Amino acid sequence: MNTPHDLLYSKTHEWVRETGEGEAYIGITDYAQHELGDLVFVNLPEPGEEATAGERIADVESVKAVSDVICPLSGTVKEANSSAADSPENINSDPYGTWLVLLERITGREELLSAGDYAIFCEKEG
Repeated sequence: MNTPHDLLYSKTHEWVRETGEGEAYIGITDYAQHELGDLVFVNLPEPGEEATAGERIADVESVKAVSDVICPLSGTVKEANSSAADSPENINSDPYGTWLVLLERITGREELLSAGDYAIFCEKEG
């Protein structure tokens, strides 16, 4: 399992890349995309929508099932990655290079895990 050390992670298998300017990119982890299988559709929010930590921000459809993407932070959607929606298979091939949502005015990072803690969490879950 690939778990870059420069990211933070949620227990619902999303990753967070903070920009240092009160913004953060969010995507799904390598573990999540592997469990889901080949992704065929991504449904993203519109810019300006409010996001709440612990609630659905997007959903992804694979050949196996439709799964909610749970927002690991609260904030406002600044941008949704249309290229992820246009080519969802990119999430399978590069889960950490293919972000789904850029949030601004972020809060609520207390529940996020380091890469090491996330790897331990995944081992226990699997």
